[in-house]
Amino acid sequence: MPAHDSSDTGSTRRGYLKYGSTLLGTSFLAGCTGGDGSGATEEPTTTGESGTDSETGETETESTETDTGYTASIVPAGEVHFDAVPETWTVYNGGWADMAFALGQREGFLTAGNMIPGFFFDPFDIDVPDQDALPSMWSEGGWDKESFYELDPDVFLMDPNYLHGTGWDDSWSKDDTQEIIENVAPFFGNNCRRRREFHDYKLYSLYGAFEQLSHAFQEQERYEAFATLHDEVQSEIASRTPDEQPTIGLVNGGSEPSKGKFFPLNTQDDGYEMKPYRDLNVASAFPQEMEDGGQIDYETLLEVDPEIIVVHWGIGTTGDTDSFSAEAFREQYVTPMEEDSVGQELTAVQEGRVFPGQYGEQGPIVNLLQTEMVAQQLYPDEFGAFDPESFPEVPEENQLFDRGRVKDIIAGDI
Repeated sequence: MPAHDSSDTGSTRRGYLKYGSTLLGTSFLAGCTGGDGSGATEEPTTTGESGTDSETGETETESTETDTGYTASIVPAGEVHFDAVPETWTVYNGGWADMAFALGQREGFLTAGNMIPGFFFDPFDIDVPDQDALPSMWSEGGWDKESFYELDPDVFLMDPNYLHGTGWDDSWSKDDTQEIIENVAPFFGNNCRRRREFHDYKLYSLYGAFEQLSHAFQEQERYEAFATLHDEVQSEIASRTPDEQPTIGLVNGGSEPSKGKFFPLNTQDDGYEMKPYRDLNVASAFPQEMEDGGQIDYETLLEVDPEIIVVHWGIGTTGDTDSFSAEAFREQYVTPMEEDSVGQELTAVQEGRVFPGQYGEQGPIVNLLQTEMVAQQLYPDEFGAFDPESFPEVPEENQLFDRGRVKDIIAGDI
């Protein structure tokens, strides 16, 4: 891989973007820093959906203007200095792309390593390329450092500990991450889809992270508009949810019913990945020890016999299409259960209640759509039946939020 001249700072604007993050690089790469980059250890905590710390009630630091621009902060990156709003940006996890889209930043999107399929954004008239059409940040079993230089964004919307913290690439170290910060662009993000082993600091809620990102892009009005809409949808669902709530057997999309292999998940886990289930207070049918134990078989699944079986990430099953394919989902997950001598005894199979679960990557836009979907799967009498053949289109009478209002907020018509 060719060497890169770290003395080439580019434009003044890019210089400021790098300068603020480089000052903090050494401390935040250690894993647990305060918002001021001092290196003070922070106890693990989560934030409520408003962006306020649910344990202390204290609100995160907002952006601060300086003589040469402004700063925005997020754990673990600390304060990052911007002399102008970032024009281009890169993510690895699609939830952060969704957040940026919601803030009106679609034009600056360069790539994502784990992008949300484009059909989720069709109802909102946002054009998103297929994953295969996006530049890759991963090559030959490891992070492709050259691609980070070639992308050359103004900011990486990623947790700075993610690249070396996941352990996916043993050859990538903290020094490699620091090199990217110093020579390309700062990192501004938090590993908040789920808590991973390296993540021993604050894990933001979806709207907690979204609020911090709004400061980085100076788009607080759009954030506030989405937060208001989110709260209205949550209140509407809560007011109509029946007192008697079902438990569900949530299994990972990597489950293989044709081989009798299932991987139980906890509907109440931290992170935006499980947000719709937590928001609807959906209990898991599986005991904790079963969720912790990994793989189970048909016999064990029948012992639990969930009222509803949901395949996590299942709504991303596209088959040979460019949208959700009910036929492909049924062929991969439902038919093998129906044809298995034990599987066909499952209540959920007999009653036709094996559903494609929400996509694990989601920001404020897709979360609205998926929360509506989960409500319809669990409570069809109240919210209208989920129609797998038409998703993501939903009959207007069953919509829990106004698609036009979402489009207006994204466009800045607030």
